[in-house]
Amino acid sequence: MDQYIEMIIDMLNLCDWQMNKTSIVVDASKYIEELKQQVETLNQEIGTSEASTVENSLPVVTVETLEKGFLINVYLEKNCSGLLVSVLEAFEDLGLEVLDARVSCSDRFQLEAVGGDFLQHIEGHADGIDAQVVKEAVLQAIKNVQDSEQ
Repeated sequence: MDQYIEMIIDMLNLCDWQMNKTSIVVDASKYIEELKQQVETLNQEIGTSEASTVENSLPVVTVETLEKGFLINVYLEKNCSGLLVSVLEAFEDLGLEVLDARVSCSDRFQLEAVGGDFLQHIEGHADGIDAQVVKEAVLQAIKNVQDSEQ
């Protein structure tokens, strides 16, 4: 009789273990499906976020005054055709001579330039221009290009 009881206990343990194993697999499968849904939701949110960022991105323009000129940094999430030319023309209109520059115009637009005020050496010219004037001119050049693309 003890053998039968042990066999029944073993069978119950086996059934219990198999039930647990099945339960674990089912739970894991449900969890994986939930994770897949979360990944898909996040991918959709990222896609929406990137699209709105590119469409609504504002230019970042910083201008630092150096001893004899300016350090100008321009960054945009999206490059526009003719943007570099427009910015360089703005420099020229201000009387800034580009002394050194690094530019990337692939998907994004990034410019770091050192400009010197060559008009300050001409007699009768005031102390030159200030950083705010340079920044406003660059922002206006960017706006002109963006407006012409729309």
